[in-house]
Amino acid sequence: MSKEPKNPTRRALFKALGAATAVGATVGLLPSCGKKRDSGAANLSFAEIPHALDDRHHLPVGYNADLLLRWGDPLVPGATPFDPRALTPREQERRFGYNNDFIAFMPLDPGAGPGEGERHCKSRNSTRGLLCVNHEYTQPHLMFSGYNDEHSATRGVSAQHVAVEQAACGHSVVEIAKTDNGWRPVLDSPYNRRITLNTGMEIVGPAAGDRRLCTGADSSGKRVLGTVGNCAGGKTPWGTVLIAEEGFGGAFQGDPDAVADPVEARNHHAFGISPHNRNWGEYDRRFDISVEPNEPNRFGWMVEYDPYDPSSRPRKLTGLGRFQHEGFTLVCKPGAPVVAYGGDDDEHQFVYRFVSSGIYRPGDHTQNRQLLTEGTLYAARFDADGSGRWLPLLFGQGPLTPENGFRNQADVLIDTRRAAALLGATPMDRPEDVETNPVNDCTYVMLTKNKKRKHGDIDAANPRPRNVAGHVLEIVPPGKKGRRDHSSNRFKWNTFLLGGNPNAEDPNERGAYGQQSPGAISTHGWFANPDNVAFDPKGNMWIATDGCERFGFHDGLWAMATEGEMRAAPKHFFGCPRGAEVCGPEFTPDGTTLFVAVQHPADGGSSTFDHPMHRWPDGDPALPPRPSVLAIYRKDGRVIGS
Repeated sequence: MSKEPKNPTRRALFKALGAATAVGATVGLLPSCGKKRDSGAANLSFAEIPHALDDRHHLPVGYNADLLLRWGDPLVPGATPFDPRALTPREQERRFGYNNDFIAFMPLDPGAGPGEGERHCKSRNSTRGLLCVNHEYTQPHLMFSGYNDEHSATRGVSAQHVAVEQAACGHSVVEIAKTDNGWRPVLDSPYNRRITLNTGMEIVGPAAGDRRLCTGADSSGKRVLGTVGNCAGGKTPWGTVLIAEEGFGGAFQGDPDAVADPVEARNHHAFGISPHNRNWGEYDRRFDISVEPNEPNRFGWMVEYDPYDPSSRPRKLTGLGRFQHEGFTLVCKPGAPVVAYGGDDDEHQFVYRFVSSGIYRPGDHTQNRQLLTEGTLYAARFDADGSGRWLPLLFGQGPLTPENGFRNQADVLIDTRRAAALLGATPMDRPEDVETNPVNDCTYVMLTKNKKRKHGDIDAANPRPRNVAGHVLEIVPPGKKGRRDHSSNRFKWNTFLLGGNPNAEDPNERGAYGQQSPGAISTHGWFANPDNVAFDPKGNMWIATDGCERFGFHDGLWAMATEGEMRAAPKHFFGCPRGAEVCGPEFTPDGTTLFVAVQHPADGGSSTFDHPMHRWPDGDPALPPRPSVLAIYRKDGRVIGS
């Protein structure tokens, strides 16, 4: 099949794939989740904003954005005004954390109480709920005075600053309400909570208790303090929230080659642990691998917690594997196993799926809470003919044996990356968010970029060498819309779009979008480096980017249909201030409010706390730039995007 596909909506994409083999490019485009004649973008009628690059955020005409939460905002009543120069660890634990990423809006049923998560979720209340927000990492050169650059801040921080940083990591739970004056936090809510690097957690699942998870502080291998590197996440219909541990390796310091166990030395190298990392280990010895070589093995998991029960302990779910989790998102159909999709956010890493052993039973909270502790983890193989397979990561099967260094299933899960590579999973171009569209029942993989891919290792699913602009894949499980079998080990796949300028001179940077006519995408409709994704109630895709400033404009949010004539034709909706990226797009159940997290504003160049690039969002000369959450809504109260 070396000729161009007949479907004219894919011609532009086929041409841009010329760097790949003709066979791989062509068949990679054939299966599709979209219907050709549906007018899927009819409700995306907002006035598109232009590409820009300045110190403000940008929205279409007719929209407002409430500044809902900023780093340092109090989560309890009676707090003093935020003063970063006087910030203590105790104060930071009572305030919104740094570098907000993933957002989950969890509705509140006025008639339900703590511990009734499923009842709260079923209420679909869109005017009052819990905002659950990740805090991915800290940047002391933008948080504290006295540092000249980013490097000096990560190597020369004090014990006090380290403690504040650790308190600023993790996660925040904040009750919010829509009032006559816009969205506001509810500071006297019993649900408000911070989860930090000092929060006690349980370790559950197949790797719990393994000797590789035991440390001097925890000989059981089943208890751990805190979470770090929290990027994206997921939600469950039984009312819990999943938060990912992604860039955890940077929190540890030490020389892996000096570790006595060669297995752990290889393991630590795989996650970038180095003597040159930030110096937390000088003040908190568990982050020094020469003192606690097993401590890194207790990070890199998905964490589940119940935001409706403030007294509950979070759990690290070892059954979902250990790697740089971008997040895991669920497909839950009554009477069927729960399926969770996720990506490992690094170059040449893999896409994963978890299938529970038990089935989802709406209303059975006790049963459902165990669904993510028992099941099978799979890695994806994308074949050149447009088909794909899920490869099970099970000890004793295929190469996952003692001959290849695996003692048991715990080893397979602790060393998930190595296990997936041995099985022959497809190395991808930085898989980040992986989410299923609730309307068309297909799954979409955000592949941000991969500058390390050479001409010799391109393939149908990753067709560009030195992929600087990223792309999006569409996974089509067997079955029909709404009844697809996500637990099947077979699937079809296609390239949904290629990021980048469709008019770029370099074919390896040339974007390709699914338009049928040249006017379907404006000069501001293209983007690069897809990162997070969300779907509105009508099934339109909203992609958040991380890296557009390399192309001369801000990162932001683009919306597009997944079906019909305007399938994969983006429109530009939101733009960040300079130095920032937008993360965690999340809609209220009725689609009338869109929450976005603006992370690391004013980051880049010589910008520091004392001399920042700008001071978004406050514009106050006494305050630094602050990561913040915005609540976006139409002035007329109608559904976002329409």
